Amino acid sequence: QVQLVESGGGLVQAGGSLRLSCAASGRTFSWSAMAWFRQAPGKEREFVATINWSGSSTGYANSVKGRFTISRDNAKNTMYLQMNSLKPEDTAVYYCNAARDYWGQGTQVTVSS
Repeated sequence: QVQLVESGGGLVQAGGSLRLSCAASGRTFSWSAMAWFRQAPGKEREFVATINWSGSSTGYANSVKGRFTISRDNAKNTMYLQMNSLKPEDTAVYYCNAARDYWGQGTQVTVSS
């Protein structure tokens, strides 16, 4: 059974940092693109960042560019999202996605002003 499990969310003050992890099990995603999405209350799920299979290519939403960094460790079947200079508008449930079809259960990030 394929599982994606996010961790690392929490409550942080504006300007602070968090590092999210997405650990995959059940199959390897070493050859698949992976991504982070987020969904704030009352809003649709939106794209945050993506990374190709090797980690050599990344992409970011304009709203997080320069503040967030996506990375992966294929040996650990794990993806990360380093979030710096957090803002209250970053408050959302963050989801990882692998190979377009697989989703984690989400981890809550709350940024207080």
